[in-house]
Amino acid sequence: MRVLEVLLFVAMTAGPALAQKVPDKSAIDNLYKHGIRSLQQGNLDAARAAFEKVVRLAPNAPEGHNSLGWVLLSTGKIDDAIAQFRAALRLKADFLQARINLASALSAKRDTDAAAKEARIAVQLAPDDAEAHRTLGRALSFQQDRNAAIAELRKASQLDPQRPDLHDELGVLLVQNSQLEDASAEFIEALRLQPQSAAAKFHLGVLRWKQRSLEEAGQLLQSAVELAPGNAQAHYYLASVRADQGDSEGAIREWTATVKLQPDFPEAQTRLGLALQRKGDAVGAVSAFRQVVQTQPDNADAHNNLGLALIQSGDAPGAVPELEAALHLKPEDSGYRGNLGIAYLQRADFEAAIREFHTALHSAPNDATLHYNLGLALKLKDDLPAAIVELRKAAELDPEQADVRYTLGVIFWQQGEFARAADELQAAIKVRPDYAEAHYTLGTVLKQQGKLQEAADALRESIRLQPEFPGAHTTLAGVLRQLGDAEGAAKESKLGADITKTTNALQAATFSTNSGRRLLNAGDLEGAISQFRSAIQQVPGYAPAHFYLGQALQRKGLAGEANREFQLASELDSRFKIAPN
Repeated sequence: MRVLEVLLFVAMTAGPALAQKVPDKSAIDNLYKHGIRSLQQGNLDAARAAFEKVVRLAPNAPEGHNSLGWVLLSTGKIDDAIAQFRAALRLKADFLQARINLASALSAKRDTDAAAKEARIAVQLAPDDAEAHRTLGRALSFQQDRNAAIAELRKASQLDPQRPDLHDELGVLLVQNSQLEDASAEFIEALRLQPQSAAAKFHLGVLRWKQRSLEEAGQLLQSAVELAPGNAQAHYYLASVRADQGDSEGAIREWTATVKLQPDFPEAQTRLGLALQRKGDAVGAVSAFRQVVQTQPDNADAHNNLGLALIQSGDAPGAVPELEAALHLKPEDSGYRGNLGIAYLQRADFEAAIREFHTALHSAPNDATLHYNLGLALKLKDDLPAAIVELRKAAELDPEQADVRYTLGVIFWQQGEFARAADELQAAIKVRPDYAEAHYTLGTVLKQQGKLQEAADALRESIRLQPEFPGAHTTLAGVLRQLGDAEGAAKESKLGADITKTTNALQAATFSTNSGRRLLNAGDLEGAISQFRSAIQQVPGYAPAHFYLGQALQRKGLAGEANREFQLASELDSRFKIAPN
């Protein structure tokens, strides 16, 4: 709807004149002008109050009803607005603006048939009025009559070609109708007329993303969020572009902005959760997926995603009911059942895990991952012969799954079958040459076979791939000692001890930080602050602890201390350079 023009009118009163005070026309005109000024200034409350007085003083003036209806519609009071527009039309049937506004209100109520009817009357009243055609086009689009809607929007843009919003809306309809090149031309024209149109930049940016023109899409959507930072959809699509460009941090930043603006946006919460999961931020992923479950309790995938994130965070007991909920919604999904088995496996409930994996395999007998997980559960239950059978089946189904060959190697090593163990470990390394743990275990097996130089080579490769692997340094120290290299052995032994100390401290700091984040999400600020400070005491340079401590202090109202923590976090790790509001 366009901004209302000031319409002066003569107050019409009814009834006998005896002893009745007739409202002063100039006072009503001034009151109406005041309402219009308030409307133009964005003060809807003042505008509504003014127009309500106008309607009381001059109930037979259609302009007052129309203007009051416009304010009511703008504030979401659709039924009240419709009543005012109908009152205006009863007084003046050919009142074009009231007819257009009524059609818009009916469209907002999703009464599409009535909206289209009113819009057609508006077009009949003023066949050369662009707004009338636009309103009819909108009503037709709600009826899914896209071709007719496009025809009306095209007519509107021809009648008023200098209006960028008409070109933009036409472009949106053309996209919905898969006429992408025509849509692009309309968005470009809208931007020519209004270069800083956030809507046109957003729509063209989304179109370019769909066309895989990622650089242009990113530029357009970045500009759109700068022009309209409160547009959650713009942040969402910018995040999608950043993800496709391989900028995971940028994607997480924009999806975080999306859900901050619109928490009940399940697609954004899901993509944020998956991105955080890939980053290793299980706690953040749990928070995102939990929001999806709250918004869509009947979404099986949401329960499954939350269950997996809880497993990743070490909360297998919490994962079980979520995965059971997913299975309740989709009982035949072998993937969900396999994930439930993993949760039981993490809980060390091997019988339950084996039961779930067997059940899942009834539905998916050729699923290599299920055979692998069943083999792992059987291994942990010390049923090694059965475990080997399942792992062999997994390797047969998926020869490229390095973990299968690695686990077989470990079993043979534990059974003292060093030659078979070495064969399996070398097979795992052939599939995945950067498998540091496989090189380490192979080195250990070769050491026990007395093949010291080969063992040293394998252990050095493990260290090259994963320098902070304390076990590899310690085992290499033992091999070098046997080879007579006392100096090299001492060096590796010291490195292993130092790394172990640092690793233990980092694990403790990570645990404390994750615990603090859970408390922070639960609203326990004091408990969260205590955990974050404990993490910092364990590892003073641990950036996440400083960052989330800043969040907790900020929520507590300690802005100065919070900013110091945010600053320190950003200095330690540039990924934490943006402090949340």
